Amino acid sequence: MDLDLLGYIAATLSTGAFVPQAVKTIRTRDTSGISFWMYLTFMAGIALWFVFGVAIDSVPMMLANAVTFTLAATILALKVRYG
Repeated sequence: MDLDLLGYIAATLSTGAFVPQAVKTIRTRDTSGISFWMYLTFMAGIALWFVFGVAIDSVPMMLANAVTFTLAATILALKVRYG
């Protein structure tokens, strides 16, 4: 199997799994069950995975982490605003 294809499949599954929670949080603005520090730490990890993807020139890794970071940042912003 082509490693890029494997990367795209992994990126789609892992980022896609995060989408329903992001959509629900954006729609309801209910952030009561969300930990600020967990999301902040999660976003730091995602940012580092993105940098790693840049370093190894992995488009699937860069795309997945850019999308996931954006969704997590949106949720964290809602937590700060409505938390």
